[in-house]
Amino acid sequence: MHSPAASDALAAVRQSPGSRVKLAVSDIDGILRGKYVHKEKFASAVEGGFGFCDVVYGWDCHDQCYDNTTYTGWHKGFPDALARVDLATHRRVPWDDNVDFFLGEFVVRKDGRDEPFPLDGRQVLKRVLARAEKLGVMPMCGLEFEFFNFVETPQTWSAKQGVDPTPLTPGMFGYSLLRANHSREYFKAIAEDMGAFGVPIEGLHTETGPGVYEAAILFSEALEAADRGVLFKSGVKEIASRFGIMPSFMAKWSAQYPGCSGHCHQSLSDGKKNLFHDAKGRHGMSALFEHYLAGQLSTLLEFAPMFWPTINSYKRLVDGFWAPVKPTWGIDNRTASFRVIPGSPKSTRLETRCPGADINSYLAVAACIAAGLDGIERKLSLTTAPIEGTNRGAEDIPRAPRTLIETTRVFRRSERARDWFGDDFVDHFAATREWEWRQWQDAVTDWERKRYFEII
Repeated sequence: MHSPAASDALAAVRQSPGSRVKLAVSDIDGILRGKYVHKEKFASAVEGGFGFCDVVYGWDCHDQCYDNTTYTGWHKGFPDALARVDLATHRRVPWDDNVDFFLGEFVVRKDGRDEPFPLDGRQVLKRVLARAEKLGVMPMCGLEFEFFNFVETPQTWSAKQGVDPTPLTPGMFGYSLLRANHSREYFKAIAEDMGAFGVPIEGLHTETGPGVYEAAILFSEALEAADRGVLFKSGVKEIASRFGIMPSFMAKWSAQYPGCSGHCHQSLSDGKKNLFHDAKGRHGMSALFEHYLAGQLSTLLEFAPMFWPTINSYKRLVDGFWAPVKPTWGIDNRTASFRVIPGSPKSTRLETRCPGADINSYLAVAACIAAGLDGIERKLSLTTAPIEGTNRGAEDIPRAPRTLIETTRVFRRSERARDWFGDDFVDHFAATREWEWRQWQDAVTDWERKRYFEII
């Protein structure tokens, strides 16, 4: 017997034209991995789950198997893990013949019941949100992404061997209606198709740099916000391909230009009101907001690989180049890592500006919320002063590490990371980041050839 929600989803799917359903899960890097299944197979998956090879947690973004993980990997033979369809994620894909689409998440079946698969980023976020619920708060989030766009296809980019991509438009032209009009149909498709896909775009504009856009996704409950983040990045790539355009969400594609951010706006609700707002508090901040901000200032760098997950993430962290490099806070100050946005009872919020666009949305949102809730649980006081102007007041604050291996070592040792995300996840994710670092260590780059090939 199907539940009412399952029956509704099955009825909606059966009424759709066509015979297939699109299912997807997120891998450790926040990349969607999925398959198309027949409608009858989908009905079976709703009832009993579906098998999905756990290799998506045993390999990197280029399908190279990790050699240093224990929970899954080559040594385990890559069996199927059990994935459950989340019926609440149902949407139709307007650029793919309106095929029905669902997100899934991995579980472990023990003693007749489901337990969260500890490596699944969506499950990691749900673990944090369960703790928020015990505190009586509901995290609300909205993600923003900057991304460069290039006149490339997978074939042309392969032929160029990763060198000298052609930007969609030239020059530095932020907030430009002229540049937005240059590729009007693509720009329009992002806004309209993503909205029809259940990923509503609050704002879309050009940023400073050749062919770069910024999209702000409408605020929602945290799990939905993270779903929207993952779906946005994948969806934009699919939309762009029909225009012969290749978007890139890598943190820093060129040393000449600013990097790509993945800012996370947050507030806490009790289901009725914004708990961050207090008209009588300092800067309009409630005591709860101060604890939350103090937690992020104190804790977030221990979680750094969750919002700076790649080798390239750290190339964005350049002093004086927009991306904040120190754990600082300020009032409506975009040079701070934590931008307090005081406003109405509805709009008061925190913008965590550290993450880049290369995040796994589930992990970055989990890290932000966990760091803030840790401050609430420990009732941390906000003792540091806000910076002013361009980092005035931050002179004595140590800057963030510049490499993935440094932050990964801190993360692996972090008791708070283990408390919030679990030992299995911390050990596995740290191992995958150490693998990523080793791939970089073994690589010979264009920079090295240009610097040493002739002269040395």
